Amino acid sequence: MGSSSSDIVASTLAKKWREHPPSSFSLKVDNFKQLEKFASTSDDKYQSRLFSSGGYNWKLIVYPKGNEKDNGKGFISMYVEIDSKSLTSAPQREVFAELIFFVYNKKEKKYLTIQDVEVQRFNPLKTVWGLQQVLSSDSFNNPESGYVFEGDQCEFGVDDVVPSPLTNWEILSFNEKPENPKFSWTVKNFSPLKEDKYTSNTFSMGARKWLVVLWLYPKGDSRADGKWLSLFLLLADSDKPKADEKIFTLATLRVLDPLGSNHSEHKLNHWHNEKNFGWDELNVEIEFEAVSATKYSPII
Repeated sequence: MGSSSSDIVASTLAKKWREHPPSSFSLKVDNFKQLEKFASTSDDKYQSRLFSSGGYNWKLIVYPKGNEKDNGKGFISMYVEIDSKSLTSAPQREVFAELIFFVYNKKEKKYLTIQDVEVQRFNPLKTVWGLQQVLSSDSFNNPESGYVFEGDQCEFGVDDVVPSPLTNWEILSFNEKPENPKFSWTVKNFSPLKEDKYTSNTFSMGARKWLVVLWLYPKGDSRADGKWLSLFLLLADSDKPKADEKIFTLATLRVLDPLGSNHSEHKLNHWHNEKNFGWDELNVEIEFEAVSATKYSPII
């Protein structure tokens, strides 16, 4: 039913004190010695009533003298069992759960919690999981320890947390070899241009098929004091990033030399559409080296 004690202690078992009681189920026993006595009539274990957690029904199982069949002799053994009807009626026939077992200590006024940090898998062939050596019987029954109190009372419990299905995710990829990576724009009669801003046609680039707009300021952008020719690479309004979305671009922006030898180049390397300052017919070219694409789940 459980993993070997040595494996758990060496790798995944975590014990700590906690003041907050269990949130899934609590079993309070008024007379532990009677539980030990009468459990022999039911395979040395006590099974709680069904309780609901994470949309499934479960039982808490306690072996007051330990589960000898699972190397638990001389210890308190605790398990949870998923109701088989919950599995057959569920959309999936496999359930993952995070389990924390509780034993109350009156002396400490806290709960000793024991957790295997690995998420456990339940299915029709594996309906029970637990810990065969929660506490030694000697330590548990010692009146000085505080686990048995006010005559012969004690308390066990479990937090049985079934994680919700994954609903928020994203997949990031980089297209480092875009098909037809270059876009060229020729501005006719550049010298007499009088407008402050000129916009190229939109074009697609990268597997995401996003649209990019190239802006040209013949007299320079106002932020450059009108002394520079300014070029910007921007996403088109129709395909701007969604909230908190980032798009990476690695590209080279060029103002082409008509003689073909002294091009003016500026490297773009950004996670967002930052502005990029550039430099009768003007030839402008941009060559993409990589474009990111992100697939993600719906967000608020």
